[in-house]
Amino acid sequence: MTRAPFTVALIQDAVTGDPTQTLTATIARIREAAHGGAQIICLKELFNAPYFCKSLKQEYFDLAEPIPGHTTDVLRAIAAELQVVLVVPMYEKQAPGVYRNSAAVIDADGTLLGVYRKMHIPHDPLFEEKYYFAPGDAVHDGAGTASGFKVWKTRYATIGVLICWDQWYPEAARITALLGAEVLFYPTAIAWHPAEKAAWGAAQVDAWRTAQRAHAIANGVFVASVNRVGFEAEPGTGGLEFFGHSFVCDPFGRYLAQAEGEATSLTAACDPALIEDTRRNWPFLRDRRIDAYGPILSRWLGP
Repeated sequence: MTRAPFTVALIQDAVTGDPTQTLTATIARIREAAHGGAQIICLKELFNAPYFCKSLKQEYFDLAEPIPGHTTDVLRAIAAELQVVLVVPMYEKQAPGVYRNSAAVIDADGTLLGVYRKMHIPHDPLFEEKYYFAPGDAVHDGAGTASGFKVWKTRYATIGVLICWDQWYPEAARITALLGAEVLFYPTAIAWHPAEKAAWGAAQVDAWRTAQRAHAIANGVFVASVNRVGFEAEPGTGGLEFFGHSFVCDPFGRYLAQAEGEATSLTAACDPALIEDTRRNWPFLRDRRIDAYGPILSRWLGP
């Protein structure tokens, strides 16, 4: 059976005000995207909070909330009203002392389908994520296979979600594609250190986009990556400038929609027939040597 084309939207914006103000502003953008024809809408990483990982402060743990919780309850109602799928990245309090960088997936009838928890956690200057987030758990299935990667069969498409630092890892994209994802969503908070922008800014954006477009090509899937924008200060540092440049690309890596550094929404139509066509002509999945890839489970193989 031929799957119908579906339309995705990415909301590229900044965080201003408190979580209540941000949620209200985000709902307005979701409505605008839905009225423009979007069926699956993805928000940026940690959508309703500033990027608090720039410093180590225990009070920032108070920004987390459970899933399900108030924010997902509100957005479940919005999803059902507008008949859209929502990918909602947020700071999750899973249990006392257990906090995650997560994304709730809400179907078009308002059902909370599940939660993806970021698997790869970075640790860099002004990106102190290991302090705030436990990585997603590798859950063992009955066959002894362990994976924290997931897909969801939504009303409009089978989708996979990976978060920010996950986007540099081909293993994450490959496993999620092998699970059946037609589109990989990458909600993101990636930024320039302003002092490095002149020397490295353009190259960093190009590398970020190239890595994810390569996942689309290697796996024959659509990729939709949404970044935040805006400058966020941090006392004693130069702060961070979130550079946007969100995009949607097809299984050939061709841009279907792309943004620069301004607050905006992107919309792109994705035809699942192109996945079949691409994989017939570039049968990378067929030609994999799955009998020879055991060494990938080692962290290092050299001397």
